[in-house]
Amino acid sequence: MASTTEVGAPSGSEREALAEVRSGALLVVGATSSAGKTTVVSALCRALARRGVDVAPFKAQNMSNHAAVTPDGGEIGRAQAMQALAARVETDVRMGPVLLKPSGERSSHVVVLGREDGVADAVGYGERTRLLRPVVLDALQSLRGEHAVVVLEGAGGAAEINLLERDLVNLPLAAAAGLPAVLVVDIERGGAFASAYGTWALLPERLRSCLRGFIINSFRGEVSLLSDGLRDLEERTGLPVLGVLPHLGDHVMLGQEDALGLDEHVFGSRSGSSGAGGPAGRVDRPGSAGRPVRVGRPVRVAVIGLPHLANPADLDPLVLEPSVDLRAATVPGDLAEADLIIVPGSRTTVADLDWLRAQGLDEALRECAAQPEGPWILGICAGYQMLGEVIDDEVESGRGRVPGLAVLPVQTTFAAPKVVTRVRGRLAADADVDVTGYEIRWGRPQPAAGATPWLELDPAEPGDAGRPLVDGCVSDDGRVIGTSVHGILDSDLLRQKLIGDIAAARGRDFDPLLFGHADALEAHLEHLAGWAERHLDVPGLLELAHTAVPVEQAPGW
Repeated sequence: MASTTEVGAPSGSEREALAEVRSGALLVVGATSSAGKTTVVSALCRALARRGVDVAPFKAQNMSNHAAVTPDGGEIGRAQAMQALAARVETDVRMGPVLLKPSGERSSHVVVLGREDGVADAVGYGERTRLLRPVVLDALQSLRGEHAVVVLEGAGGAAEINLLERDLVNLPLAAAAGLPAVLVVDIERGGAFASAYGTWALLPERLRSCLRGFIINSFRGEVSLLSDGLRDLEERTGLPVLGVLPHLGDHVMLGQEDALGLDEHVFGSRSGSSGAGGPAGRVDRPGSAGRPVRVGRPVRVAVIGLPHLANPADLDPLVLEPSVDLRAATVPGDLAEADLIIVPGSRTTVADLDWLRAQGLDEALRECAAQPEGPWILGICAGYQMLGEVIDDEVESGRGRVPGLAVLPVQTTFAAPKVVTRVRGRLAADADVDVTGYEIRWGRPQPAAGATPWLELDPAEPGDAGRPLVDGCVSDDGRVIGTSVHGILDSDLLRQKLIGDIAAARGRDFDPLLFGHADALEAHLEHLAGWAERHLDVPGLLELAHTAVPVEQAPGW
């Protein structure tokens, strides 16, 4: 079992030697979904990067409506973008060659190597996985040829025996590429030893042989109390326990992959039951430098809890602001005391607009917009489209013309190809406030002639130089704002100006975060790296990664 003492970084000569080694790889799989694979991979990527190792992340197939944009305009899962940041490398579509974006209970839009590649249902996609096998393996091996180590993340449970024949991302991939794998088990959920042993026992031998050890995650308490159980597990399986990771406690997890994670770390619970740290619908959380959310008059932000909410990391900067009280809104009464209402992105714009109407939130939003001193409203991407007059959608929902909420003079038409791009610019009304972000959308919002834009964007192509592009729309009184740009609140000056203006108008208090959002992300990743260094055998895991067979000797599918 790994020591729980801090592991020191190697010397300069050791770093040089490590950096010269090519083609190491390690797959991190889970006994269950939400076992902590994503977090462990992020932690290992940063821990290795701190040791001077040229490392890159990889996840063969991800199912998420939370995406990021690569420099070349491709889509990749947000988790892999965070892992790339942890590894200190630029995002690359090869790091997440297959992205499934759920569009209904049984269907998903398929993104392959960053590009939209049709829609598949659960049954039909099983046949398609055979065609995707070479795509996945080629992407992995290409990355391995460029980096010293690739840390792979699995998906779901590693022993889903009904899905092994179509599994692109777990141990069948390890067998095809000749990689070692470690199994992460979440002990907080209970049944950890049964999950670990059961996973090992259910696997066919050709896949079981890829497993090289266990990582116990989210433990609360005295680790010595686990000793007998860990020893028994090692004796039964012949595999070592490589470390016991303690629960991360109140540490705010940034870049959550889906809205479920957002519920747990931001909203508490949509069901109305109390969250871990506060009353129903909110979580009291530390602000900058560990300061609590102020108990005076924070800016109250209500986020419409759309069923198919996409890109929840748009809200991460607000989670960190110490004078912002963030909560979910699913019924009109939830908007009663809000100073700012955010209508976020959605993967199913028209369906979520239907839900919003069924909840009575359409009338509530219109009433808020009509109040001269009412709350401000910010619509992001799909939320912006919903705030407009009409959505004409023959692409995503096939519903044609659907009336919007008509609080902004905007009409949106859905059309191919999908817009996927990074953007830079500034506030249209204040050129000193720079902004960055990204766009992923089918919808083309068109404000009415004479409407006031919110942003002025830099031209996407060199040939467009001198032709400013505008984005978004602002109501005449300045309280209703729409934008197509995700990640807009990551821009510190814009976020603090927006919240500061709202606080002043609504008589609230606002003391901005003492450091930038980018610094907060770095601090988060450094915290994860320290967590891994203290409680895992990182040098042993690096050595294990170098037992992967050379790329040219991979067995293949």
